[in-house]
Amino acid sequence: MLKIGLTGGIASGKSLVAQRFRELGAVLVDADVIAREVVEPGTEGLRRIVDAFGLDIVDRDGRLDRARLGGIVFADPGRREVLNGIVHPLVRRRAAELLQSAHPGDIVVQDIPLLVETMQGSSFHLVVVVDAPEELRVQRMTGLRGLAENEARSRIAAQATRDERLAAADVVLDNSGDPEDVLAQVDRLWEERLLPFAGNLASGSRAERPGGARLSPPDPAWSAVAQRLAARIRKAAPELLAVDHVGSTAVPGLPAKDVIDLQLTVDSLATADKLAPALGEAGFPAVPGAWRDTAKPGFEDPALWQKRFHANADPGQPANVHLRVAGSPGWRYALLFRDWLRADADARADYALLKEELAAQFADDAGTARYAEAKEPWFTEQAQPRMEAWAESSGWRAPSYS
Repeated sequence: MLKIGLTGGIASGKSLVAQRFRELGAVLVDADVIAREVVEPGTEGLRRIVDAFGLDIVDRDGRLDRARLGGIVFADPGRREVLNGIVHPLVRRRAAELLQSAHPGDIVVQDIPLLVETMQGSSFHLVVVVDAPEELRVQRMTGLRGLAENEARSRIAAQATRDERLAAADVVLDNSGDPEDVLAQVDRLWEERLLPFAGNLASGSRAERPGGARLSPPDPAWSAVAQRLAARIRKAAPELLAVDHVGSTAVPGLPAKDVIDLQLTVDSLATADKLAPALGEAGFPAVPGAWRDTAKPGFEDPALWQKRFHANADPGQPANVHLRVAGSPGWRYALLFRDWLRADADARADYALLKEELAAQFADDAGTARYAEAKEPWFTEQAQPRMEAWAESSGWRAPSYS
């Protein structure tokens, strides 16, 4: 199934978006609803809250007095942590039970107000953040919910900052306008990204990509995207020795195809094969074929350059995933090439010029094969001797996992 984590600050409009996902066909797991369920009279949750906050935290009917509890925890971060420590594990356990009812191919949207605060982003294929400026959220809370302004701002301050939520987001839905505007964004996301993503996951297929070597200007967001993808991979495959952002998008200031390259370090190709199902479920299915990097001087045996290759099933963010054995020539080359380009401005400029010339030369190609092949002489004749000299002079060493 495709798992979407939906979050947003208080009064951002997250509930409106969640309802639209349900209407479109998503299986909705609402953490707010579950949070109420796990503290109903007679539950373990309510008993533990009473133990922690006292009997006066329940009303005459024996139900949780939410207004009273809210006044306590939003004013005292320590007490809020106590409450979260009681409720959050119960909510996660119940959400996991509900997920068991979903079917392969389903799109499951988990509505989690504190997804960022509880660092759950890596558990989802995508994190969707509903965003609205703070002043607008204050207006909604005072005008629609009847809160005093200082209470509204206190509740906003008790959550993650807007910047923290945006940093965790794979998709940002802007809800600063009319409700119809954000609902239209949800509809486009569903049709153009989520449905194809779910279909790719179900079939074990990589996402289709536009052909040709189309270079994009350097994008500072590439690093953050790579970090989010790497976190999901580590969650799915803890046996990995390392996950590194490599390739052109890992070099600040370098134009590149808008494709994130990740190198996954394994102790053997047998381990890489064992990890294939878990990586596929995480959204990175194996790409069939006998994969190897082009052999370089000094290590001419093609067998030394074998690897496994996976790619992202998400049509919204192309990614290549290279599984290479620690200490192998291809593994070392990827790390050294990246670090040399980061450190040497002249090398970076030379490579950028080559890429731009070749992208123009093969602009009409349907794929990138000729573009990639045309770069190989430069890798062998220019890059390899220069980066080896840099490694010697700088003291660069590849990581050791012994």
